[in-house]
Amino acid sequence: MKRLLAVNALWTGVVLVVLVAVFGALRPDAVLTAFTLQTTLVETSVLLVLAVGMTYVIVTSGIDLSVGSVLVFSGVTSAMAMNALHGGDATGAGWGTVAVGLVVALVSGAAWGLLNGLLVARAGLPPLIVTLGSFGAALGAGQLLSNGSNVSGVPTVLGNGLGTGTWFGVPNLVLLAAAVTAVGALVLGVTVFGRHACAIGSNEEAARRAGIPVTGRLVQVYLLAGVLAGLAGFMALAYFRVASITGHDTDNLNAIAAVVLGGTSLFGGAGSVVGTVLGVFIPAVLRKGFVIVGVNVYWQPIAVALVLVAAVWFDRSRREAGNRR
Repeated sequence: MKRLLAVNALWTGVVLVVLVAVFGALRPDAVLTAFTLQTTLVETSVLLVLAVGMTYVIVTSGIDLSVGSVLVFSGVTSAMAMNALHGGDATGAGWGTVAVGLVVALVSGAAWGLLNGLLVARAGLPPLIVTLGSFGAALGAGQLLSNGSNVSGVPTVLGNGLGTGTWFGVPNLVLLAAAVTAVGALVLGVTVFGRHACAIGSNEEAARRAGIPVTGRLVQVYLLAGVLAGLAGFMALAYFRVASITGHDTDNLNAIAAVVLGGTSLFGGAGSVVGTVLGVFIPAVLRKGFVIVGVNVYWQPIAVALVLVAAVWFDRSRREAGNRR
């Protein structure tokens, strides 16, 4: 029982249940419905994919401020590639065009992730500085390619299939996000790669002396974060049917907040994708709940900030208590 109560994700789950219960008690006719659940799941799908990659980065005691800009860049390059293939006939484009757009988005994200990883792991630069630089560079590159405007012309089959399509009543975006989350949780929890990531975050020098290829693992972690940011960009492109230049300004901060709220330590070495899932839904439930009960939505970031500070304080207190033992 003591070990269970020490799990941060447990307390995150308790907070989430309490929020749902409070809003449900205030407006059961609007909160506790299948429609509200479905829209909340769809709205959090893109952020969840971003947050899975961020979990790996923070577990290694790193940070990635560039994922929101990489999402934008990947969406722009993917949309432009598909536009070039279908020649302006979005309704006539097939799944082959969509497949090319997906590959372009993933490669675009991987390129920025690889650059971040090499600069952090091989050049030894601080992750905060590296990813802050790529945050601006990726966004600027996307704006240069699109001339500072949104890119439309997304194939209709992509919007109808992945963006708004369903499978047995479940939105396809939610299914894709769930699949990414499941694989991410499995890899982090039971594979050598996941154990190495946690070991690096706990003590990088000790991990190196234990024979763990720290440099290679760090490159792989940032590469993974970039690939998932590219996938998130493709998902956003499918859902909104336009590559937005200005619609993802705070996605990087929201992903970091979700990971920390989910119990992953900012100091590295401990975390879980399951906790991240819970952390993603706390801001989503607050936002949805405030709208439904008629509370000013500007209270939402204040509420999230309070919960975030409390989560970091709890993690720090738990670590200090463990050190005293």
